Amino acid sequence: MAKRILNYFGWLLIAILLGFLHMRIVLGPGSKSDTSSLTFLNGIHDFVLVYVGAIIGCIIASLFILLDVFYLNTKLKNNSKALLIRLFIIIGLAIIVGATHYFLEEIANVI
Repeated sequence: MAKRILNYFGWLLIAILLGFLHMRIVLGPGSKSDTSSLTFLNGIHDFVLVYVGAIIGCIIASLFILLDVFYLNTKLKNNSKALLIRLFIIIGLAIIVGATHYFLEEIANVI
């Protein structure tokens, strides 16, 4: 049981890193300046990167864990490439969640 929890914790960390990567792509790099007014804006940029990236990462992790518990465990029980398949699935979920976020934010203007 503890091994399974640690395994899902590792997938959670990977999903959160993918969420940060998505937000880094959407926001772009923060501007580097020495003035105090733009330093405040850099702080907002970093806060949004961490806050929204963590939320998107948790959404990716939740979808992956549900998919893994209810479907993948039975299908990949004796497969030698199960880790690689799971990695591709979590990256695919990150792309789907990222595209949905982009659509809702930029095109539909809902977020």
